[in-house]
Amino acid sequence: MSYLAHNLPVDKHCFFGREGGVSAGIYAMLNTNLQSRDARGNVLKNLDIIAGRFHLAYADMFIMKQGISSMAVYADKPSQFEIQADGAVTDKEGILLCLKTADCAPVLLADFKHGVIGAAHAGWRGAYKGIVENVVKLMLKKGAKVQDIAAAVGPCIGQASFEVGTDMFSEVCFRSDESKKFFLPGKDKEHFQFDLSGFVVEKLHGLGVDNVVNSGIDTYPEVNGYFSFRRHTHKGLIKVPFDYPTQYSCIKL
Repeated sequence: MSYLAHNLPVDKHCFFGREGGVSAGIYAMLNTNLQSRDARGNVLKNLDIIAGRFHLAYADMFIMKQGISSMAVYADKPSQFEIQADGAVTDKEGILLCLKTADCAPVLLADFKHGVIGAAHAGWRGAYKGIVENVVKLMLKKGAKVQDIAAAVGPCIGQASFEVGTDMFSEVCFRSDESKKFFLPGKDKEHFQFDLSGFVVEKLHGLGVDNVVNSGIDTYPEVNGYFSFRRHTHKGLIKVPFDYPTQYSCIKL
């Protein structure tokens, strides 16, 4: 099921779920992962379906080689899988900024008053490293005003589903004890439950972005609605690296 944030125009953005595509089996339906063992033709068709939602084509998409970095780049023209980054900003019309996720938090941002949009792939590592901050900083550099930025955090793994260990707890809380509030006690003293979307929302507020919407949708239990890397892992469905389905989140001017 697709999610639309109420603070962004419905014709300018979408957090896509798994419905509406042509893929089958463990990739059904709107799989967007070209690294998976899904038929390449099916994935490309799915990307065309997504672009078509905005009256655009695959050639109009800005699709990054994502990782776990804090790298944000300026998109002055469409690009598909050529640029390694986890965040993008543009002030050009006709470019569809795209994020690929399967539990990480997709963040879409826009200052339509000044004609600048952004997108951030915020897994916990990327969020901790500063991907959200770097996207906002680049938006401001390109003419956005912080008071006019609207941001939405899309469906991602929820706190009830996101079990983490003491190593992550120590790393995230190293800089500030305030981060401890995003961890609930887990099944034992070696485990915690992490609030990824809450962590990202607070970062946005800390940057002065007040207009923030959090979907509150947990991808892990939503079997029919969203893909989840952790769910596929727990079910033993991932036989080789990167062979799992993903969904897209997109925004345009």
